[in-house]
Amino acid sequence: MIEAENLTKRYGEKTAVDDLSFTVAPGRVTGFLGPNGAGKSTTMRLLLGLDRPSGGDARIHGVHYQDLPAPLRTVGSLLEAKAVHTGRSAYNHLLFLAQTQGVGKKRVDEVIDLVGLSGVARKRAGGFSLGMGQRLGIAAALLGDPSVLILDEPVNGLDPEGIVWIRTLMQRLAAEGRTVFVSSHLMNEMAVTAEHLIVIGRGKLIADCSTEEFVERSTEQTVIVRSPDAARLGDVLTAEGAKVSPDGDALLSVTHMEAPRVGELAAAQGIVLHELTPTRGSLEDAFMELTRESVEYDASAPPVPGAAPPAAGPAAGPAGTEEAR
Repeated sequence: MIEAENLTKRYGEKTAVDDLSFTVAPGRVTGFLGPNGAGKSTTMRLLLGLDRPSGGDARIHGVHYQDLPAPLRTVGSLLEAKAVHTGRSAYNHLLFLAQTQGVGKKRVDEVIDLVGLSGVARKRAGGFSLGMGQRLGIAAALLGDPSVLILDEPVNGLDPEGIVWIRTLMQRLAAEGRTVFVSSHLMNEMAVTAEHLIVIGRGKLIADCSTEEFVERSTEQTVIVRSPDAARLGDVLTAEGAKVSPDGDALLSVTHMEAPRVGELAAAQGIVLHELTPTRGSLEDAFMELTRESVEYDASAPPVPGAAPPAAGPAAGPAGTEEAR
């Protein structure tokens, strides 16, 4: 279990994490979401004792990370996959970590196989693509067979097969009763991976609830209705207080009315329905709605008068993907 209690971190006048409290329970994947600059990475660093909090406390299994006798056997973490000696092979990097924690060579071979790096285990990590580096970082996190996993953007650089692989792995580890805490900017991926969400903005807690509850409370239900008599049905629904948006001659999008009531009104008027489907917005829709006031870097905001334009960064190319092995 992971516990943050009134956790606060200030850098000069900047408050990166602001009186943040939450618990990450075992047995499920908990997603950690927030806009850029929300304080996610800082929070993870505080949990792992890499930064000292300005206030509050962070504990893993009831103790501070630095007080764990064999940290890698309790907590596996991935914050920066490229934090590896570039001249070492993947095998020697993992072997070095294993020897510091009393983990045997057999386990090194196991995690190399698990993450799919057997073919390049003896190659220097400095030549790895972004996706291969991610797999090496995940192998290091799993090395001590820990009960707690803290992963920051673990799918970064992975190809579609790799994304499915890490999703399945995290869900399996959670099903074994482990605590899995994972941050990501990929809303569609979090929607199918995480059962629970902790959402922050500007260092403050915005939501701590199930993924389903988060979507339901943040997006309005829409009923998709298809009928050969859509125009008349639209008039009937509007008269009963629904908001109706036609989409072509036969399709209606209806809000402010539940699907059963739409069906009842259609039946009462003898209107044939070919489709009656209640839907909700996506996790991305819910996230954008709830974090709208917490976005620190807003690309849609007007430029500051007199400010210099942002420098152009290097163009993204295929070298950062797994395909560029």
